[in-house]
Amino acid sequence: MPIRQTLGALGLATAALLAAPLASPAAAQGAAVPGATPAAERIGLELNRLEPRQNAGANGCRVWLVLRNPGAEPVDPLRLDLLIFGKDGVVAQRLSLDVGPLPREKTMARVFDLSTQPCDGIGAFLLNDLLACGAAETAAACLPRLALSSRVDGVSFEK
Repeated sequence: MPIRQTLGALGLATAALLAAPLASPAAAQGAAVPGATPAAERIGLELNRLEPRQNAGANGCRVWLVLRNPGAEPVDPLRLDLLIFGKDGVVAQRLSLDVGPLPREKTMARVFDLSTQPCDGIGAFLLNDLLACGAAETAAACLPRLALSSRVDGVSFEK
């Protein structure tokens, strides 16, 4: 094969390889990561506020969670297995918390009290597991949909 034909064929092949990603719809919209959940379908759980409370002479803490469901389907039930860590990193308390139902396209606040745990002793919240998340979805499939955050200084909320 003459050298001119070989170079021409290589040039066309190179141009085709370079142009292919630009022509694909995924490239035009940004390649989707397999298994990733679109942001619009994510359920937001925000540790919003810790409020000191007196309960029968003991220092307790009122916890405010803000939940966001931007999806078109309600989430019912929604039950959390939470671990609360002290400032020293040691587990202070474990609780099962039913925060559902969470209607579709809705933001809601949920409040619960820790009667024997002072707010200033809390260092972190850990979503240890999901006990339930919607009727049709398994808890394991729902866990990646949750986006956790904290507005409380010095207290993290993680999964």
